[in-house]
Amino acid sequence: MATDVKKLVSEMTLEEKASLCGGDDFWHTKAVERLGIPRFMMSDGPHGLRKQDEEGDHLGVNDSIVAVCFPAACATASSFDTEMIGKMGEAIGDECQAEKLSIVLGPAVNIKRSPLCGRNFEYFSEDPYLAGKMAASYINGVQSKNVGTSIKHFALNNQEYFRMSNNSVASERTIREIYFPAFETAVKESQPWTVMCSYNKINGTYASDNEWLLEKVLREDWGYEGFVMTDWGAVDDRVQGIRAGLELEMPGNTEVNDKKIVEAVKDGSLDEKLVDRACERILRVVYKYYDNKKDNVVFDRDADHEKAVAIAAECGVLLENNGVLPLDASKKIVYIGEYAEAPRYQGGGSSHINASKVTSALDSAKAKGRSVEYVKGFPAQKDEPLDKAELDKALKAAKDADVVVIFAGLPDVIESEGYDRANMNMPEAQNELIKAVAEVNENTVVVLHNGSPVETPWADDVAAILEMYLGGQGVGEATDQLLYGEKNPSGHLAETFPMRVQDNPSYLNFNTDPEICNYAEGVYVGYRYYDKKMMPVRWAFGHGLSYTTFELSNIRVSSDKLTDDTTIKVCVDVKNTGKVTGKEVVQLYVGDLNGTPDRPVKELKGFAKVEVAPGETKTVEMELDARALSYYEESMQDWFAPSGKYELLVGNASDNITLRTEINFETKKVKPMRCDSSLTVGELMANPVTQPIVAEMIEKAQEDSPFGDANEAVGDEMMQAMMRFMPLKSLMSFGMMNEEQMQQLLSAIGAVLGKN
Repeated sequence: MATDVKKLVSEMTLEEKASLCGGDDFWHTKAVERLGIPRFMMSDGPHGLRKQDEEGDHLGVNDSIVAVCFPAACATASSFDTEMIGKMGEAIGDECQAEKLSIVLGPAVNIKRSPLCGRNFEYFSEDPYLAGKMAASYINGVQSKNVGTSIKHFALNNQEYFRMSNNSVASERTIREIYFPAFETAVKESQPWTVMCSYNKINGTYASDNEWLLEKVLREDWGYEGFVMTDWGAVDDRVQGIRAGLELEMPGNTEVNDKKIVEAVKDGSLDEKLVDRACERILRVVYKYYDNKKDNVVFDRDADHEKAVAIAAECGVLLENNGVLPLDASKKIVYIGEYAEAPRYQGGGSSHINASKVTSALDSAKAKGRSVEYVKGFPAQKDEPLDKAELDKALKAAKDADVVVIFAGLPDVIESEGYDRANMNMPEAQNELIKAVAEVNENTVVVLHNGSPVETPWADDVAAILEMYLGGQGVGEATDQLLYGEKNPSGHLAETFPMRVQDNPSYLNFNTDPEICNYAEGVYVGYRYYDKKMMPVRWAFGHGLSYTTFELSNIRVSSDKLTDDTTIKVCVDVKNTGKVTGKEVVQLYVGDLNGTPDRPVKELKGFAKVEVAPGETKTVEMELDARALSYYEESMQDWFAPSGKYELLVGNASDNITLRTEINFETKKVKPMRCDSSLTVGELMANPVTQPIVAEMIEKAQEDSPFGDANEAVGDEMMQAMMRFMPLKSLMSFGMMNEEQMQQLLSAIGAVLGKN
């Protein structure tokens, strides 16, 4: 029987209610022993449990329990596999039940605005649609085990630089289209038990004080049902936080703020009903866990390790391959780079897991009896100059080998929570060694262990590149499986790899001011920017190769007409034209063909991952609705797509579109239009409601034009352009319309726009 939360709150004193809104210690909420209300425990995540005792810390300095480290979000997003990440969530949910944890703090869905953000390894993607779908599936997996999640960091937390105080300044359209949708999708499709608000300000107001953010958007617009907690130490004005919809302050040491809540109620500046509201929201989550708690769940670390290996294998992205991969085990192979025996498999900071078992690629090769020579080459966890003796050893081994595999990447000292990267470079020692080895052996393969894009000046000189990201404790075994063809690479990039960091759209506005972060690039984040600029990149969003080949064909739609209230299905056939079984990621993008100002060339609005045997053809199905065609129109405070034609584009990467078709969209929504003499002829002619009224009067006005018939000085095109951009008031200035005609026209326009 469900606990009666409202009754409990009605029996609490004001002091008890205020106390419930603050943490007890670093990981627990407060109990109310008089009423039998228990406290519950949270743990950092999201790719494993970092359960600590009450003396724990949020940044991972102290030890936590031994747990299974699954691949980080930078890796899992590249799987494009919602079913897989759902199963990973289920495993983590079972682990939480076994460890008596009520909430796992994750997933983190902040957009990868810049490759330099130090916490990018913990975030899914530069694309909000992909991030939202992956997050929703993960949350549904965890919460299917009656354990909560805390989606974070809400919102616009896209840098570590002064992240606890910086003011993120962005237009509402930018926020709604790029930085909100991952949260919105997760809320609507999975209802995370909690939302964690970010440290930063949003357009001048701290997230923890922001009523527009926490009540208007999160609850009213999206229908959120859980409670909101702070990031650790993110509270600003505790009383305003209660008003704004912030329920729980974390971590502990909240007595001062608890008293402020009590005092504000007593002096009348805070309505006690808002405190009751906060307590009810918290307790509904507390008892959702305790009323469904399981006591006999076993934390099977070995079984979950095998799951971690399988997941990591789904995430690896084959960036380049001239045929050298998969490796022939009978060949003489040399592994170079300390990551071969000590892989970097997770990021630093609050998500750092005390892994139960880590098997390196070198260990895996030896266990399988592969003939592999190993040379350290360079250290895994340091950024220091290349040792001449190690280089000589590496070059000697490389010259005698059939294939060289260099294990490279970013050490924690370069990429971690708490600070952003200074550049997109790998350690110079690694770049030097890769270039030198490639000069003496054309069959050089590079395996990357990193949490976000790196510059690769040697990319054109090597035979293959396998991006393994931070693939969790099973990354070494997964790498071995992919290198030798036991598994077929099927990952696709969830972010763009630009040629250089200066190409990134946020470059001029990233970490330039400790007080303000100006999101001046607007909606042009990631591939949206590179597409619009027609700028070459190293590897595009969605890119990923395979050991087989696929053919996409026969795009078809259930209807070529879409309205505000209908949906259409898009079907595509996928044929494996190669010799081995593989998985393809079919990506569906939408483009506006109506000349709507300031829209990206295309945007991801659907994807499907499908396994296909050699010679086999399978059909994938994706669905579109009006929202998929829309942008956020600030004047309407709503999503809007003008009636007209839209292009559906299908491929296996954002730069490899192989199928196209068009649909027609019809909306009943009308974009607001002002009704005064500053309206231009072009605006009126473009609006189907006003066009019939204006056309006849404009034709008459042109007869009275002082410019006369088109001539050499004023051609037809020039005349049309002048008329298009001419305000109505200028028609009067040129004698093409008198004041009486102007008033008649404005009255007619006002009538059809409903403004009279």
